[in-house]
This record gives sequence, C-alpha cells and structure tokens, in this order.
Amino acid sequence: MTDASDASPPGPLAGLTVLDLSRILAGPTSTQMLGDLGARVLKIENPATGGDDTRQWGPPFVADADGSDTDLSAYFVCANRNKFSVALDISTPEGQRAVRALAAGADVVVENFKPGGLKRYGLDHETLRAEFPHLVFCSISGFGQTGPNAPKPGYDLMAQGYGGIMSLTGPADGPPMKVGVGIADVMCGMYAAIGILAALHHRTKTGEGQHIDLSLVDCQVAWTINEGVSTLVTGMPPRRRGNAHPNIVPYNVYAVADGHVIVAVGNDSQFRRFAAWLGQDGWAVDPRFATNPARLANRDSLEPLVAGALRDRTGAAVIAGLESVGVPVGPVQTLDRVLASDQVAARDMVVRMEAAGTAAPVPVLGNPLKFSATPVTYRRAPPRFGADTDAVLSGIPPVADGDGRRR
Repeated sequence: MTDASDASPPGPLAGLTVLDLSRILAGPTSTQMLGDLGARVLKIENPATGGDDTRQWGPPFVADADGSDTDLSAYFVCANRNKFSVALDISTPEGQRAVRALAAGADVVVENFKPGGLKRYGLDHETLRAEFPHLVFCSISGFGQTGPNAPKPGYDLMAQGYGGIMSLTGPADGPPMKVGVGIADVMCGMYAAIGILAALHHRTKTGEGQHIDLSLVDCQVAWTINEGVSTLVTGMPPRRRGNAHPNIVPYNVYAVADGHVIVAVGNDSQFRRFAAWLGQDGWAVDPRFATNPARLANRDSLEPLVAGALRDRTGAAVIAGLESVGVPVGPVQTLDRVLASDQVAARDMVVRMEAAGTAAPVPVLGNPLKFSATPVTYRRAPPRFGADTDAVLSGIPPVADGDGRRR
C-alpha cells in the first residue's frame, strides 16, 4: 500500500487543463485518468443536486473526522481523485459565464449530457469551439450524437443489454447477466482518454481542436472482440457458456475440495502435461482430445472428466502441481484477498490519500500505468463538494457578456 505525496514529479500531461462537465462513471473515469497523468482537472458540479450523483451512491461512505458520513461515497471516490470540485449552476447566466471563462483557459472539455443538452446553455461543442477553436471537446452519451437512438438516455446496464455482452455472460442454462462492475462505462472512459490524447497530438501539429463523439453502446460493441467478429463471420449469435471459452478446451473454472480454481490449457503441449499430471496420459492420445479442435468438438465429453479429476484435490495442490509442469492455473479470489495480496502491494495498486477533515486517509485503487520517466501522480484526494469553488473562480478573468460589458 502506497501513501500519496504532494512532492511527486509532474506527470506527462502537466500544464494541460481539463474542464470536466461529466458525472457518474464514464466521463469521470476518463478525466481521472488525465488527472493521474498530470492534467489539472476542474470538475463542475451542480449545487442544486449536491454535485455528482454518485456522491450519494452509498453506503459505504468515507467517514468524517467525527465519524459521520461524508459526501465521499466509495463509488464517487473510485473515479474522482486529482480533481478540483467547483460548484456552478450552469442553468444560470452567472454559471454559464463562469464555464465559458474556464473554457477559455482549458485544453479539453468532457461532458456526458444527452445530445443537445448543453445547447440551451450555450455550452455545447459548436458554441464553445466557435469561440475557442483550440478546444478538444469530448461528448459521451448512451448512443452517440447521431442515429435513431441518439435521444435515448444511456446507463451502463442498458448499454450492456443493447450491446450484446449480457447475452454472452452468465451460466449456459441461466438468464443473461451483466458484468459485475460498470464495464461499459469504464471502457468508454478509457476510449475517451485515448481519443482525447490523440486529438491533443493533432492539435500540437495543427493548432486545431476537434469534437469527439463517444457512445457507451459503440464502445461496448467494439469490445465484444472475438465473439463479435465470430458472429459477423458465421451470421449466428454465440452461445452463452458461463466461464468456458468458446474456442479453447479445457479453459474454465473448476470446483475443488475447498473452493474453485482456474485452469487455462492454451495448446496441445500444455494439455499433454495437464493430462500427465492428473495421471490421465491416455487423454493426450485419445483422438477425441489430442488436439484443441478435437477437444472443442468433444467438449461435452471432456469437461466432466476434467471436473471429476480435480474435484477431490485442494486448490493449493492443484495450483502448485500445475504450475510445476507449466500449465496456466490460478485461484478465484475475493476482492478483500486481492487487495491484501503481496502482488497488489508490490505493484502499488492500493494508494492512501490524505484528505482534509476525514477520519483517515482515503483509500483508492492505483493506476495500472507504470512509466519509467513520467510516473502517475496522486496529488489530490477525491474532493468534497464545491471545496475548490472560490479558489478556482477567483483565478479567472472577467468574461464579456452578450452586450459587450465585462462581468
């Protein structure tokens, strides 16, 4: 576990300013990534609603110094470090002027309003980029800015359902099931960060900003990966297989005497070693199982044999034994064990950040990017609502109003 320090070196995006008009998860994931890389992120939060919706998505909450709940839910904390919280009501002329003033000094704007939702405030990409052509403006929505479904709202669960991943997830004989976390939101946030970095590189060469249009559903369709392409090739939807692999056997989660293990036999030589370790050398020469295509065709015959051979062994014995013969194997760990593991500690994947007024440092998950020259920095704990409003707004110049007067 690592303690964050304000003495960290500047990151690769130091000097860039991001105006974050997003909330919940996809947008905040992308802006947190940019903040981790050194950008200054100004998170605009609505005072009429108490800020980002996820501030109230608890329990659990980070405890205040007196033991009461703060507005830092664990959900909010997961995607909002390295940001300044600025309370602004963009439905008011004063709020709109303040956002335009901040946009003038920003490099990137990220928003996840419904398509057209910012136009009524004069803060949409066409309006802001006409005034500030250097801006990289990233819009995140459920279905994108175009297409028949553009006006529909988008949430992670809806994207997982519409985009097909739920049809692939869950037991073969059970109902469709979502992934255990908001993966459509998170992956959209990752695509957003990549797109923003590419647009900034383009701006470095040309001086020109641009608009990035990202859809939760588009992103989810893109990461159906092999199953999506298999469907295009065959014209047939894939079957739901639980933890089994569509193209490799055995590659599954198996019950053992004290829990479950993962066995991932990726090629025929691994299968021969796997069979030998189990004392089942005959499997490797059985024409039904000798090659992966044969094992795939005879999955229903092989899988019960593998399950039966593993069932009475302990997880530790299976893992140690298969590792000794070079067969990929591993445990199925609960998150508490994962986060307490020596591997997570060695990779600095849990970080504690000092936050004013909280009972203890705020724990966050580490960033997986490991740079040799410009490391990720953990400079600011997830902010309390509106904590930085006065400091940020006092640093911006007045903006011309519609009548030409400075305000």
